[in-house]
Amino acid sequence: MARFRGSITKVSRRLGVALSPKAEKYLERRPFAPGQHGQGRRGKISEYALQLREKQKMKYLYGILEKQFRNYYKKAVSQRGVTGDNLVKLLERRLDNVVFRAGFAPSRAGARQLVSHGHLLVNGKKVNIPSFLVSPGDLIEFRQKSRNMDAVADALNRTPESRIPSWVQVDKANQKAVFLSVPERVDVQEPFNEQLVVELYSK
Repeated sequence: MARFRGSITKVSRRLGVALSPKAEKYLERRPFAPGQHGQGRRGKISEYALQLREKQKMKYLYGILEKQFRNYYKKAVSQRGVTGDNLVKLLERRLDNVVFRAGFAPSRAGARQLVSHGHLLVNGKKVNIPSFLVSPGDLIEFRQKSRNMDAVADALNRTPESRIPSWVQVDKANQKAVFLSVPERVDVQEPFNEQLVVELYSK
């Protein structure tokens, strides 16, 4: 399974946005880009640089690489509706993202690990592909052997109800979640501008 293996905190500092819970602490202490010139003055950022930065934010936030991200974009273009909205909806439907949204893991990287290690069932069937697209009404639960893991229980205890989105219904006691609906773009509060990404790929 291809994934980014570098420092997510350095990427977060470079992009100016926390891409993981750990990165939030680093950004508070060092709110500037890494490297010896990180605190130096920067000139005017070009339109292309702005578009590229927004693409990087989306890629690293959802934990996917360039080729896969481009495939999501192509699929978003082929669907009816606004391309940018379609792109966000596809990314939100990823199984690892839904597991994270449900509070089963403290980060998308942790959720990806739960999925890839085969701990989860979707509608009673084992799914170990993080990019699996969940559909409305799908039930996500842990396998019998994987239930009541300390890491999952701890993540659920640390996840406030306010962080669980309205499109995911979570049964914390039984560690189950139902994906109720595909969220509208306005409901997805993430620090990126997908329209700039569309403009980048449209060139």
